[in-house]
Amino acid sequence: MTINAAGSADISAGVSAGISAGNSAVTSQISQSGPGASGLDAPALRTTLERLAAAAGIRQWDLGAACSSDTSVQVDRGEAKQMKGAQRSSITLRVWNADGLVGITSTSDLSESGLERALGGAKEAASFGNAADTPQFSPLATAALQPLEQPLQEPLGILKLLATLRDAEAQLLGRHPAIGTVPYNGLAERISEHIYLNSDGACRQQLQSTASIYLYARAEQEGRKPRSAGAMRLAYGAASLDLAGCIDEAAELTISHLDYAPINTGRYTCVFSPEAFLDLISAFSSMFNARAVLDGVSLSNRESLGQSLAVPFFNLQDNGLHPGNIGARSFDGEGTPIQRLSLVDAGVLSNFLHSEATARAFGVAPSGHAGLGAKVSVGPNWLEIGPTPGSGGGQQGLNRYASGNGAIVWIDSLSALHAGVKASQGSFSLPFDGWLVKDGERRSIEAATVAGDIRSLLNGIVGFEGEAKVSPDGLCPHVWVEGLSITGEA
Repeated sequence: MTINAAGSADISAGVSAGISAGNSAVTSQISQSGPGASGLDAPALRTTLERLAAAAGIRQWDLGAACSSDTSVQVDRGEAKQMKGAQRSSITLRVWNADGLVGITSTSDLSESGLERALGGAKEAASFGNAADTPQFSPLATAALQPLEQPLQEPLGILKLLATLRDAEAQLLGRHPAIGTVPYNGLAERISEHIYLNSDGACRQQLQSTASIYLYARAEQEGRKPRSAGAMRLAYGAASLDLAGCIDEAAELTISHLDYAPINTGRYTCVFSPEAFLDLISAFSSMFNARAVLDGVSLSNRESLGQSLAVPFFNLQDNGLHPGNIGARSFDGEGTPIQRLSLVDAGVLSNFLHSEATARAFGVAPSGHAGLGAKVSVGPNWLEIGPTPGSGGGQQGLNRYASGNGAIVWIDSLSALHAGVKASQGSFSLPFDGWLVKDGERRSIEAATVAGDIRSLLNGIVGFEGEAKVSPDGLCPHVWVEGLSITGEA
């Protein structure tokens, strides 16, 4: 058993203040000992840790740190609903004892005394480490990193964010008389910094700026059910956000759902939007996760590599370095460089996502998908989905609006992924928003669920429609799948 000694080492002092006036609230959260997002000095921090570790008789250690300065606003019909400013820092420190066992602590105190206490806590926790599952340093923690083009942008400040979001809300409300509120909205900007250090000389540091806006409108007409839809945009700074595109998309989607009708239960050819298909694949990412394979909670096993998983013209890659990935990291929690990794090539499962420990168990190199901990988590970075080069990509010329298609279900967004997906079994049953398209005309579906098995779905792909679209979770075109079960509202 590995003990996480975070409780004994977490000595941060949080200061929170709330100011309420009518519908507005201002909240500030400041870690007393945490630096600003740009206040970390990785080489100096490593020098301090080396000295403290030597004094404590610790020969092997590593540290992962994340700091951020966040500002966000929400509005409600022109009034400030919430305004937040937060400065956060979190540090994870691991120590190996003379027996090779690892202990871990978490803290937000980067002062010398705070680091000294954290090292001591981790050293004590190492006595209870799990000898059967002990992580080591990634052999790639000092390898060269691929450069990322990530321009740092100055924050606009909370008052400018508030004015911008108020204007965006007003524009969206003015698009249609039925749009009465934008109940879910937000505009945020962040400066963040990530560090990885270890006693073998690794010294990673990355600083980045990001911003996001989301607008989710609610429309209602007399005698009809309320309908909702939304849109989101990301950028390197709030000044670069595509506000007009976000407003247009949220308005168009919301208005398109006003004319709705029930759908008959049955099997349909379905067209998944890029966002919906990426959400579904991400929900079943344990198929490609070596940690899940070793823990016995994946549909895949050690022998699955090289076996057919999908139609022969389907490709899936994890590419956290793609230019469209606004929040791209150059290294993972263990300091391993992020890289492009083929997961499914021509329908065949080609690789798993790995940490240092899982890579060691499989006899391969870490892939850059690890967190940091006593038992390190593994997860995807940013997915790319599309046709296998040279394969033709399945059926050609697909167009959901073409006449002669019959009734097609266009799935725009999936809901309840946390409850409706049984990842270890492969099954899913999910509510969705979308349209029934027939003879070139679309009509919103009142309420329905789509159900099936992920392996059957991957082998039921007919082809791809249109160019691949960049979304927050990856790159994907519209995906056609035949024979899915659709259950309409009773």
